[in-house]
Amino acid sequence: MRHCGQSLSRLLSQSGKRYHLAMCLIIFAYRADPRFPLIVAANRDEFFTRPTAQADFWPTASGSRILAGRDLQAGGTWLGITETGRFAAVTNIRDPSQAEARPRSRGELTTAFLEAELSAADYCAALSDSFTDYAGYNLLVADSEQMLYVNNLDRVTQVLSPGIHGLSNGRLNSDWPKVDKGRKRLEGLLAGALPTNADELLDMMADDQPAPVDALPDTGLPRELEQTLSAAFIRNPERQYGTRCSTAVLVAADGGMRFSEANFDVNARPAGKHFFQLPPRNPQRNTSAKRLHEPQ
Repeated sequence: MRHCGQSLSRLLSQSGKRYHLAMCLIIFAYRADPRFPLIVAANRDEFFTRPTAQADFWPTASGSRILAGRDLQAGGTWLGITETGRFAAVTNIRDPSQAEARPRSRGELTTAFLEAELSAADYCAALSDSFTDYAGYNLLVADSEQMLYVNNLDRVTQVLSPGIHGLSNGRLNSDWPKVDKGRKRLEGLLAGALPTNADELLDMMADDQPAPVDALPDTGLPRELEQTLSAAFIRNPERQYGTRCSTAVLVAADGGMRFSEANFDVNARPAGKHFFQLPPRNPQRNTSAKRLHEPQ
């Protein structure tokens, strides 16, 4: 593998922006279904006062395009894919014992990978020297060869094995109720006779039932707030906080991709829906990614 430290440093710092992100639940199947090497269902939880662009294509400095929602205040993204099949997503780690103030923002990590030409393994290997520059994060990155998970607090970089995984604001596959429930529901969808579709994944992420008090994880929050945040789909209008969008990504065996996003307002009412289809990656075909439907 080629050395990548200088390239990574340049990618993370060239914009000079401070990125911000918040995402609380990612349920995904990696090479668990021969029809779809990667299936992702995710909810982004955030304050509704933070300006955000709904999912669309946006250009990078290198001339490639990222398909993702975008944080208009800082310019980053919480989850995205590229036309070449790269995928990245990030969550923060909920740990009150760790100081949040760090010199660099976690939102650099996803965007820099999506813009880079480095392999997923090279990119993650280069992160270890900067772990202490960031508040706690979980990072998922994938290219056509591998999918990796990085946790900077534990200083863990892990090549993922095929299977159904879940990630919230703890460690990968932590025994949190919404992680366990999400993994079981995705397993049930994959067991069906028909291929999983984006609508089923979005419906799965609409579960707004909080966990019982005796099943809650202990992350240092007051129990009432812990229970509110234990649902896959969060409603907390009193704090102007909650699930702002649900995203489904399906990457087919031929390289074609489908990206769907459903957006919500502070009262959990639908606020737009987007569907994108990226064609199979066949260099002999003159095809391009397209939006299937305009936002509703």
